[in-house]
Amino acid sequence: KNEMEPILIELKEDKKSMEIDPHDGEEFGYVIQGKVTLVNGEEEYDVKKGETFYLKGNLPHYIINKNDTLAKVIWVSTPPIF
Repeated sequence: KNEMEPILIELKEDKKSMEIDPHDGEEFGYVIQGKVTLVNGEEEYDVKKGETFYLKGNLPHYIINKNDTLAKVIWVSTPPIF
């Protein structure tokens, strides 16, 4: 098994990714289309096309598309969790 796992997430309008429970490890995302909101614990961050995010896995987290266009995000996690 690899030590990291990249996936492509496509989120339609008003949809969110699965919620990920706290875990050991790190995660990185790159928005390739649209705009998403990263929810990490109690904090929210807007991330748009061409921007990245990084987080430790120690808080519950997910992304949500609050916009009316499709969003695509490359999400890489270590260790693999998807």
